[in-house]
Amino acid sequence: MTPSKARDLARKLTGLRVAEALQLTTVGERKAAVQIGKTLKSAIANAENNADLPADTLRVKQAVIDEGPRMKRFWPRARGMVSHIEKKMCHVKIVLTDGK
Repeated sequence: MTPSKARDLARKLTGLRVAEALQLTTVGERKAAVQIGKTLKSAIANAENNADLPADTLRVKQAVIDEGPRMKRFWPRARGMVSHIEKKMCHVKIVLTDGK
């Protein structure tokens, strides 16, 4: 997915409680909501298992969508020419805090 399509949802998640953020990602209709939701669930599991933090006290401190690599493709055109297509990808990073 392209970074521009995911950044608007990531901005909405910043500062929310984890339960509210999960609800926002499950209701969202975009592909970005599914991918950000998976990353958020992974961050919650990491916080519970690795840092022994309860999930009900966690908040989304930061949700960052960075540009990733681009796949370069070509589209054939008339008279042997081509049009360039760049398929953009992104990196999703979510930071949680316990609010202290």
